[in-house]
Amino acid sequence: MPLINHLKEYRARLGINQAEMGKLVGTSRQTISQIERGDYSPSVTLALKIAKQCEVRVEDVFEYTEE
Repeated sequence: MPLINHLKEYRARLGINQAEMGKLVGTSRQTISQIERGDYSPSVTLALKIAKQCEVRVEDVFEYTEE
């Protein structure tokens, strides 16, 4: 998958679990889990919300690579 994410690392820095992150950004724990595993690519809106909660740029959490 060409979208690489560092969500788990940033979430750990915040000291919150998947359910808490989901609540902060308006989605479920399952969606956060799927994003972290690389099974789901978030919408632009969700990616921006996640980056905002992590207090970083969206490019710091999500990287796009050419396959």
